[in-house]
Amino acid sequence: MTPPTKRQMKSASRLYAVQALFQMEHSSETADKVRAEFENHRFGAIYDEDEMMEGDVDHFRALLDGAVNNQAKIDQMTDRALVAKWPIARIDPTLRALFRAAGAEFVAADTPPKVVINEYVDVAKAFFPDGREPKFVNGVLDHMAREANPGAFT
Repeated sequence: MTPPTKRQMKSASRLYAVQALFQMEHSSETADKVRAEFENHRFGAIYDEDEMMEGDVDHFRALLDGAVNNQAKIDQMTDRALVAKWPIARIDPTLRALFRAAGAEFVAADTPPKVVINEYVDVAKAFFPDGREPKFVNGVLDHMAREANPGAFT
């Protein structure tokens, strides 16, 4: 098997970050505990002969830290992108984790917003392969990206 590229590893770290944020919310475990679990037991692990992709540890850590440290700001951006009857507290917890991870990237502004949107739409497709959620994610993230970095869309 060929080793994963840096891009593939960053993509995997985004998926892992969504999973970790979901786990943190539902288990009340600390970011440090969940981070260690993912880095020690998920990155590159083999389960039932399926090998998990190796993730970009630095990117994974930056996403978790950014989502935790900027959660209020990210949740407010997400709320503004959602319809009034569906605030972030009412949406699917997997989507909430996804918006927080993507929001961390928008706030950091290290990756072009269009790349972030495409990457997280792919993450949504992994979690919701047959649903309408990927289109919903695309619309919400587009709104969030334009708020966080309006100059990137001119």
